[in-house]
Amino acid sequence: MIARCACGSVEYEATGDPILGVACYCDDCQAGSRQIEALPNAPPVLDPDGGTAYVLYRKDRVRCTRGGGLVRSHKLKTKTDTNRVVATCCNSAMVMTFDDSKHWVPVYRGRVQGALPPIDMRICTKFAPDGSKVPRDAPIYPGFSVRFIGKLLRARLAMMFGR
Repeated sequence: MIARCACGSVEYEATGDPILGVACYCDDCQAGSRQIEALPNAPPVLDPDGGTAYVLYRKDRVRCTRGGGLVRSHKLKTKTDTNRVVATCCNSAMVMTFDDSKHWVPVYRGRVQGALPPIDMRICTKFAPDGSKVPRDAPIYPGFSVRFIGKLLRARLAMMFGR
């Protein structure tokens, strides 16, 4: 899988199958997406319904293959572990990384080139903007579902055992 910024100067590659495709409606994802969209000439990040769509990959399977010197991390709060990585050449949201031990990398779905993996679930929908119509194309969860946590746990175990 290749994720490319809008102008093509920055590229990330992910190998293997994704953990899952997810649209998140949490307050932080909405605020982070709006923060990036407010940058000059930034392409859209939020979906029309207020969600932010990602394809989650194991951390050991994602790497920047072009334009690494052009990326910058954005944090919502000084003391957060979450980094929203943006290509500074065109202000495209690329990936999220974490300063703590999280073992996955959310790749912004809008940057993925070619065939898009499906949205497997929509999470934290209790935070969806008032009046938004959350699509019913995938299971909807008001918070983090057991299925979501289970997929992340399986990915962690696979990493630990070299699979």
